[in-house]
Amino acid sequence: MNPSSARLAALAFALTLPLAACKPSGDAQTAAPEGSAATAPAQAGDQVAAQITGAGATFIYPLISKWSDDYNKATGAKVNYQSIGSGGGIAQIKAATVDFGSSDKPLSSEDLAAAGLGQFPSAIGGVVPVANLEGIEAGKLRLTGPLLADIFLGKVTTWNDPAIAALNPGVALPATKINIVHRSDGSGTTFNFTNYLSKVSPEWQARIGEGTSVKWPGGVGGKGNEGVASYVKQIKGSIGYVELAYAAQNKMAYASLRNAAGNWVQPNAKSFQAAATAADWKNAKDFNLVITNASGADAWPIAATNFILMYKQPKDAKRSADTIAFFRWAFENGQNQAQALDYVPLPAELVQQVEAYWAAEFK
Repeated sequence: MNPSSARLAALAFALTLPLAACKPSGDAQTAAPEGSAATAPAQAGDQVAAQITGAGATFIYPLISKWSDDYNKATGAKVNYQSIGSGGGIAQIKAATVDFGSSDKPLSSEDLAAAGLGQFPSAIGGVVPVANLEGIEAGKLRLTGPLLADIFLGKVTTWNDPAIAALNPGVALPATKINIVHRSDGSGTTFNFTNYLSKVSPEWQARIGEGTSVKWPGGVGGKGNEGVASYVKQIKGSIGYVELAYAAQNKMAYASLRNAAGNWVQPNAKSFQAAATAADWKNAKDFNLVITNASGADAWPIAATNFILMYKQPKDAKRSADTIAFFRWAFENGQNQAQALDYVPLPAELVQQVEAYWAAEFK
């Protein structure tokens, strides 16, 4: 089986896994804060056979699902993960309704301390612009960061606009309206996407800014990477942004981008790795680091890191230890799964930093 087939097969399996969470033991709250994207945890009578539970980013869901399946086969232990978005994952862990939360936006050391949490990276991937344009294959459409910002600002409204045509000589661009698709839920994917646009477009920074949720100038909102991918597939002439694995699974046309070094790059493990290589993890307290618009010659400009959030002094030490055991296993045995799904496994040096963080911070 070639790498692409392996990736799609793994993701197709992952997307069939259940999303229901099991309530952790202890005096946990039963609901996330009002207005969060989190779903209510299962009640006692509805519990599923899971030893540890997590919730959060849809960005990392395909990989955590594959890790969970392989971990169960190797150890018999079970991990259940809700793909509800980074905002929901943060809310769930703060409400102590799961054993770990997952976010593609790192929390500050101050926020972590206030909640009694620690965080560490799990894997690196990439956010990609995807478009529904008949006859244009994946990677053939070229966009720059400033142009992408102008499109999502509503300043560039048709696909044959001179600004797009100038970057795509010889590409048959239709004279159709550009339909914007964005996330409707609190999303680390949105954070990394808007963080990148804020770095490359002063107007975007001034008008919209960055965040897990922003006030979009227009467009339709989809819940999760799944929702954005679904809307883009349905709406002719649309453009959105998803993690690469979702683009591959749905056979969507993604754009190539010009990076900070001025080079045109495709989204793949190599360009994600190039962005990760430039990251200064050693000097990032609590691993609080965003790697968009990296300076490397081959770096993908919207590379993103997924972070795991856990209590430093949990009410159930056994479940916390089991959670760390799962991620330790994933770091030691899950590199092939990560690469098959177009994620970048953490470098060995970074894994050592994470393990030292575990020893120092988690009791």
